[in-house]
Amino acid sequence: MTIDWEKEVKQREPEMLADLAELIAIDSSRDDEHKTATAPLGEGPRDALRKVLSFGERDGFTTKNIDNLAGRIEYGDGAEALGIFAHMDVVPAGDGWDTEPFKLTEQDGKLIGRGTSDDKGPSIAAYYGLKIVRDLGLPLSKKVQLIFGTDEESDWTGLNRYQETQKMPDFGFSPDAEFPIINGEKGITDLTIKFPTLAQSTTAALNLQSFEAGLRSNMVPQKATAVVTGATELNTAFDAFLAANPVTGQITQNDDQTTITVLGKVAHSMAPEDGINAATYLATFLADLNLDQAGKAYVTVIKDYFHQADRGQHLNIAHTDEIMGDLTASPDLFHYQVGQVPDILLNVRYPKGIDAATITKNIQQTLAEYQVEITASAHSMTPHYVAPDDPLVATLLSVFEARTGQSGHQAVVGGGTYGRLLKRGVAFGALFDETKNVMHQANEYTLKADFLKAAAIYAQAIFELAK
Repeated sequence: MTIDWEKEVKQREPEMLADLAELIAIDSSRDDEHKTATAPLGEGPRDALRKVLSFGERDGFTTKNIDNLAGRIEYGDGAEALGIFAHMDVVPAGDGWDTEPFKLTEQDGKLIGRGTSDDKGPSIAAYYGLKIVRDLGLPLSKKVQLIFGTDEESDWTGLNRYQETQKMPDFGFSPDAEFPIINGEKGITDLTIKFPTLAQSTTAALNLQSFEAGLRSNMVPQKATAVVTGATELNTAFDAFLAANPVTGQITQNDDQTTITVLGKVAHSMAPEDGINAATYLATFLADLNLDQAGKAYVTVIKDYFHQADRGQHLNIAHTDEIMGDLTASPDLFHYQVGQVPDILLNVRYPKGIDAATITKNIQQTLAEYQVEITASAHSMTPHYVAPDDPLVATLLSVFEARTGQSGHQAVVGGGTYGRLLKRGVAFGALFDETKNVMHQANEYTLKADFLKAAAIYAQAIFELAK
């Protein structure tokens, strides 16, 4: 049997784009401030989940909603189940967009909008891959379950509930990373580093009142703001700083209160080198000022240990594995307020050969003079790896090669995907090597050609794995 997978996708392109537009229109970033009993992560994640499940209901699939936290579109009745794990939540839009982030915009071959590449676009591609297999009446021996979470970007609350209440599939993949395949994922831990000795107010001619940066723990902060009092004239020094560094910013004066803002470049924390951390640059500027003792200590520790040190080299946690690559350390959230305990949240993604306990111990020892307190988030994950000779990996690579004409190879990422939920679970697309990774960035997009190509790959992959 010869199937023209690309032709099948092309015939469904208008419906695919229409469904994607409906999903992009929903701001499904987590919203704890407005959560309710029926919207436990906020209305956006709930509404996006309901919307994608409505597509399955419309098209005649079996669907299930688990407490508005997770859901499933299902086809087939085999004893063994293939799982495809995707997510409906997105990171906040942030600043710097040239188009409306929650309106699908097609421009110069790009599909632009928050979630087009992470992960609503790949979700729709996978859904239509399943739909093509069903529409063609292809014989399957396994059940296929397309499973959606609503909190992949934070604590995986949705998939945690799913695991508690539903039988997990036997093997599968997540369309939430890159082609040709991701069969290894680094461990991930968020470390909150508190500085209790800096909570006492100190005074000087120039006082740091506040320092704030970051939207969440998996995004390099694009914007950082500090408020100082007692400053008379900082514009000359700040202008010189901006001229010498790859950031922009501004100073505003209100009586003796000066607000300093620095803008960098947002990026996914798994690749902090792709971003420009506004917070560490702002701290570097402030560290050269005659600040009060507590404020000076806070910005100095940022400058000395976190600025341009995304491999953790200044914290004595740098580590490399031959297969899984470098440990990365991205300081993503910063909070300093006079009279409160200041902190820094460090997102660490680590390969085999080191563990979270060792990382924490080494940071504690390195920052001993500051008497820091370090806590790890409950949502920590150890490294995950599926051997390249596993039939799952071999089949997916074979499909990728057949559909693209390119050579397949194994790879490891710092990102954490739902693929790691299964012992035999990997990430498979939907980003292609030749396409720029703009996940979590302003003006996020996927190429329309890639979107359609991914759907063809997923259709054949589902058939080959479930037949």
